[in-house]
Amino acid sequence: MATETLSISKALNIGLRRALENDPKVVIMGEDVGKLGGVFRVTDGLQKDFGDQRVIDTPLAESGIIGTAVGLAIRGYRPVCEIQFDGFVYPAYDQIVSQVAKMHYRSGGKLRIPLVIRIPFGGGIGAVEHHSESPEAYFSHTPGLKVVSCANPQDAYVMIQQAIASDDPIVFLEPKRRYWEKGPVDLDAPIADAYPLHASRVVRPGTDATVLAYGPMVRTCLEAATAAAEDGRELEVIDLRSISPLDLGMVYESVRRTGRAVVVHEAPSNVGVGAEIAARITEECFYSLEAPVLRVTGFDTPYPAARVEEEYLPDLDRVLDAVDRSFGW
Repeated sequence: MATETLSISKALNIGLRRALENDPKVVIMGEDVGKLGGVFRVTDGLQKDFGDQRVIDTPLAESGIIGTAVGLAIRGYRPVCEIQFDGFVYPAYDQIVSQVAKMHYRSGGKLRIPLVIRIPFGGGIGAVEHHSESPEAYFSHTPGLKVVSCANPQDAYVMIQQAIASDDPIVFLEPKRRYWEKGPVDLDAPIADAYPLHASRVVRPGTDATVLAYGPMVRTCLEAATAAAEDGRELEVIDLRSISPLDLGMVYESVRRTGRAVVVHEAPSNVGVGAEIAARITEECFYSLEAPVLRVTGFDTPYPAARVEEEYLPDLDRVLDAVDRSFGW
């Protein structure tokens, strides 16, 4: 193997396969992850190759999945739990914030919970209710949890292995509408030398404004930057990658150069991740800002019916409009 062109779903599949091969304590569990290979086929073929004791089809009981995984983690295993869709995570919310997030602190550091909770998140696939939500703010607000999101196949392949190897509980958000988008993946690059899991990355350099995103919105922002360049405006796009903890050193450096910042995410605006980022940028870069930090987000409503979801989701035009408004101050 060397560099191959893979979809995000396939890159995740190979990353999970590598983790299973490298550590016999890694187990995968969730609804339909085994024989079916997952709703999005991310775990396709893994049960056939590793057996039903390591790739486990569970009952439809998210609280039970996470509760069982906590016990496994305490006993030295490294469980990887799949929540089938973002909106299905809430039955397990109590387990995640009351047990998963707090066990290490509660035990005075004696217990570790090396648990990964994979959640396909976000909209854009024409799904029914409870299948298109963005719950990252709930978990990012909870001390004891780490939250990350991949945006391209290379990061998907590397980040899932880094998350599984971590001794901390990690909510791993997968941008479901990007599952089938392809890109180059270096399958031979040592994971130990890979880009850090909790670090932001500049994915497009620019000089005129800084645009920040994670997960499914990274591509949207890159498309907006391409369109803006045709009008002579160079946007610097930063993929945050880690939502908790936030890595904003690179962001501050960028904003001090550009003087403008726009934060983009699918989740509603009110008390969202973008609000925290805007506050921190304002605190650290106030004298460099030429305009307020602006947010482009979903609306403060429940996620709408599929036939109107494109009106809800941030798109290229809304990102460019925010950039224009930033220059209008």
